[in-house]
Amino acid sequence: MPEPQIKSLFLEGPAGRLEALLNEGTSAAIHAALVCHPHPLYGGTMHNKVVFHTMKALNRFGFPVLRFNFRGTGLSQGEHGEGRGEVEDVRTALHWLREEFHLPIIFAGFSFGAAVGLRAACPDPDVAGLIALGTPVVPVDERHYDFDFLKQCGRPKLFVSGSRDQFGKRAELQVLVDAAAPPKELVIIEAADHFFEGRLAELRSAIESWVRGNFVRH
Repeated sequence: MPEPQIKSLFLEGPAGRLEALLNEGTSAAIHAALVCHPHPLYGGTMHNKVVFHTMKALNRFGFPVLRFNFRGTGLSQGEHGEGRGEVEDVRTALHWLREEFHLPIIFAGFSFGAAVGLRAACPDPDVAGLIALGTPVVPVDERHYDFDFLKQCGRPKLFVSGSRDQFGKRAELQVLVDAAAPPKELVIIEAADHFFEGRLAELRSAIESWVRGNFVRH
């Protein structure tokens, strides 16, 4: 099977154009997917290793997968929106996927991308499932994320974190997952840090197993 093509494009967002990459899917794709990157003020972009490996895990099922740079990152216009503006960026990307493919969407976000992306994706009727990687449940500096909305989010959810994640201590993460509406699954990758350094293959395996069990039934 030929290697999927990668398209470079721009999305028209509320703060200006958003730089994006689309890894094309197959003609038989049953879902489309969106992957959001970690905090842009701390080096996060759509080229982040966790984002890339998540894209590869979803693309292997033939899903078209969109990645984009949040406002003010890379070639994306605008300025950092302190999380609030980035929720709107995610909504822009979800709308583009919906209009382009007319398929149910699987959302995935890493760290900051999970925190802001889940907020946009959970109420979206076209989102079939959600993946939160390295969910930042421990406050960092002035950054504190509220995940109470997950109590009303009844879509299938996968949480994947490392046992050594300094921003996602296991006890706090377990409290968050316990409070979230079912269905849900928590995978802890032993010895992995926040960036899954040296454990990216296990991260991909966890994502692929969950997708296969929930969305690809053959």
